[in-house]
Amino acid sequence: MSKRSYQICSNCIMDTSDSTITFDERGWCDFCRNFHQNIKPNWHPGEQGIREIMPLIEKIKRDGRGRDHDCLIGISGGLDSSYVTYVAKEKFGLRPLLFHCDAGWNSDLGVSNIQKIIEGLNLDLVTEVVNWEEMKDLQRAFFKSQVPFVDTPQDLALFSAIYNFAAKNDFKYVITGGNNSTECVRESLEWTYFSTDMRHVRDIHRRFGTRPLKTFPTCDILKYKTYYRWIKGIRVIKLLDSVPYIKQDAIRELQERFGWQPYPQKHYESRFTRFFESFWTVKKFGYDKRRAYLSSEVLTGQLTREQALERISRPELDEQTMAQEFEYVATKLGWTVEEFEAILKGPNKRYSDYKNNYFLITLGARLSNLLGIENRIFR
Repeated sequence: MSKRSYQICSNCIMDTSDSTITFDERGWCDFCRNFHQNIKPNWHPGEQGIREIMPLIEKIKRDGRGRDHDCLIGISGGLDSSYVTYVAKEKFGLRPLLFHCDAGWNSDLGVSNIQKIIEGLNLDLVTEVVNWEEMKDLQRAFFKSQVPFVDTPQDLALFSAIYNFAAKNDFKYVITGGNNSTECVRESLEWTYFSTDMRHVRDIHRRFGTRPLKTFPTCDILKYKTYYRWIKGIRVIKLLDSVPYIKQDAIRELQERFGWQPYPQKHYESRFTRFFESFWTVKKFGYDKRRAYLSSEVLTGQLTREQALERISRPELDEQTMAQEFEYVATKLGWTVEEFEAILKGPNKRYSDYKNNYFLITLGARLSNLLGIENRIFR
């Protein structure tokens, strides 16, 4: 995507496949500088983090008296959401209601892992199933738009469904699996644009969609940041940032306790996301989102840079499996392999080629940066 000379960070494995990346005189990228300057000094997993969050935990319990559940947790079957559910129930004594949004792409392993967590912790689950014809139409529209982040429809549905449910059912506390341990390198908007920018979504759907989205769950980011946060009083809690969260230790703990089974890579509980990250972005746009995931583990001491380089040097899926997944996704979305290949070879676009609320969203985000609420790099 970039004509600049190739360079890779000397501290992590982010490189110029992100054309907006910058490096200092040491060869460190801006993601590494952001981690050491803004994230690490304010992140205290362990005794201090637990001590600091306990007043909030007690408030959640007090506010939940008389209710069947005192908080809401979205669960996908992935490691982050599974482990935060375990931590919330077993280590903090909370009474969460689990919420799952079925967007039509669940892997068998993801479904199995959700069931193991539910049964092992004796928790209740609510599932919202997205209208498949509407999901398919929006996904087809995003592929036709040629933007990089074609996972927007699924992301939008998952995010919107849980926060709309929380608002409707008066849940004030939503616990997420978001965390610094495996996500401190948050890729640029060139790779992953805001899935909840509804101006962007509507423009792409208007141009390339064919059917109205009558029931599709939506929640504009501006509504979420203002109305849901300040009027409805919904608070989002990243519980994993307060406790020691080491990926391999968490996997081992879930395996031993529940028979939970790991995935080859982050987000692979969704068959679509697996295809999008292991095939589509690499083949069409020339970047591999594993760079951000592996770099996060390097910065948090869970991998050496050499281990991360070795991992990124080989594809997650072999060529035969990727070809099978290409055909599967094409067929499920109503295309022939030849039609899908024509889209793959089409001219690449950016989010800025379509209407969007980038200015308003990033203005608010930069204000959050100044207040210490947000630590993402925007460029």
